[in-house]
Amino acid sequence: MDAVDKQLIQALRENGRASYAELGRLVGLSGPSVTDRINRLEAAGVITGYRATVNSASLGMGVTALIGIQLSDATDHQEIAHRLRDLQEIEDCWFIAGDDSYMLKVRAPDVDGLERIIRRLSGTRGVSRTRTTIVLSTKWENRVGALPE
Repeated sequence: MDAVDKQLIQALRENGRASYAELGRLVGLSGPSVTDRINRLEAAGVITGYRATVNSASLGMGVTALIGIQLSDATDHQEIAHRLRDLQEIEDCWFIAGDDSYMLKVRAPDVDGLERIIRRLSGTRGVSRTRTTIVLSTKWENRVGALPE
């Protein structure tokens, strides 16, 4: 991956809807050259997808929480990850080091909805304990940071 690839990735992270022509102007290449580079980055698994970022509150999901999960001793981590994937309320799921094994970001319509999610998680085979932190306000999300040199 060269400096031009990094510029393209950074530009797409900032605006995933940029046209190949726009990207080409930005990096000094033709549209077809940009297309080839992006196709190569996708094939290599560097670019894994494109999606719309939405305002969750406007969709009726006004409560955001981070939930840490501790697992029972004999629990298979991959099996738990598979079970967690079935819960649509989980927006992000990280396998982490520390007291908890997983950290989840969930969205719920209200506190009652969050309670239902926590009950479902607590009732999941292999989950021994949950720890929930409710987000009071979001200062930023999906921040596009600089790529390493």
